[in-house]
Amino acid sequence: MAESNFVDYVKIYCRSGKGGRGSTHFRREKYIPKGGPDGGDGGRGGHVYIRANRNYWTLLHLRYDRHIIATPGGGGSGKRSTGADGEDRVIEVPVGTVVYDAETGEFIMDLKEDGQQEILLRGGRGGKGNTHFKTSTNQAPRYAQPGEPAQERTVILQLKMLADVGLVGLPNAGKSTLLSVLTAAKPKIANYPFTTLEPNLGMVLYRDNRSFVMADIPGIIEGASEGRGLGLRFLRHIERNALLLFMIPADTEHIAREYELLLGELVKYNAELADKRKVLAITKCDLIDEELQELLRQDLPEGLPVIFISSAAHMNLVELKDLLWKELSRETKHQVESIVYKAMDIQSLQWDDDDLRVPAYEDEDEGEDYHHYGDDWGADVEWDGDEVELDWDESEDDDIEIEWDEADDK
Repeated sequence: MAESNFVDYVKIYCRSGKGGRGSTHFRREKYIPKGGPDGGDGGRGGHVYIRANRNYWTLLHLRYDRHIIATPGGGGSGKRSTGADGEDRVIEVPVGTVVYDAETGEFIMDLKEDGQQEILLRGGRGGKGNTHFKTSTNQAPRYAQPGEPAQERTVILQLKMLADVGLVGLPNAGKSTLLSVLTAAKPKIANYPFTTLEPNLGMVLYRDNRSFVMADIPGIIEGASEGRGLGLRFLRHIERNALLLFMIPADTEHIAREYELLLGELVKYNAELADKRKVLAITKCDLIDEELQELLRQDLPEGLPVIFISSAAHMNLVELKDLLWKELSRETKHQVESIVYKAMDIQSLQWDDDDLRVPAYEDEDEGEDYHHYGDDWGADVEWDGDEVELDWDESEDDDIEIEWDEADDK
């Protein structure tokens, strides 16, 4: 069986660039015997951004590019020259992508609009050159700050498809057939359960050059909110739909009971789905006459728009589009921003290659103008001070502790 191109979640490793080292260079020119320190600062490490792009529909492009690593900042040099900043990395994802921490399952961010860009990891700040450490009593400092370390994180990108109308029903309810008739989509259609193994999108053309997006969600069975069948993998796509079209075949023994079952599974997954607009479509009505349709109306749920359709016979499809457009145009309390984001259950996901290997750090090129103060420099770095404080024993030049200036952040 060929591997599907629809990828709606992927795990990637991200690392920002570390900051460049400060320089310990001294001015050396003819007729200037004591030029003093002129070492420049190190460059900032590259950031890692995530940006929503409407031209992407799945996360397939990230399946085989799962290591996103920004470049480190360049080291400082003489004449107070600052090192080059590291190159930023931008991760392009489809609109509707949600980012979670791969270790804890914690929610990080949600990208809901095209062009929305958020920073995932900040690059390390560049270290200060020896120019910053000269004083009246120490006019020739032979030490500089190293760059701030890089940040690294393994994240899970999860796609929740954006659609105006979501088709909800048990397997073999006629969802794929309806999508193929109303749109140009070509989903797989067959007479056995779980024909649809991945969501399908289609554009429904309406009057006056208007249109709306319809999503075919794989069949839901009893216990789907607990992981049965295709489980929780595709239930999340329903959260983005503005309107839910419940589809139940006309030959179902208890239509109202099946509707309550479907609605109950959605509410168990996310209680806010109960507030969405809902329409009930009784499918395969070419098998019954009008008299039987009137008898079925007596047992249908109250307060819910109901329509009898047949995709194969093209029965009441125009009326269905009118009803869906009317419901979509109505004011609704549902807002995308009101969705409550819960932590992800990482144990429920299955990965093709779970041992995501972490690339090793590359040794930084310190340059010719970087000098250690002694053979074993090894200064401890702390980023929790407003001023730089230097404490050392003048009799032991090798033991130097430097605290960072927190106010200087590029």
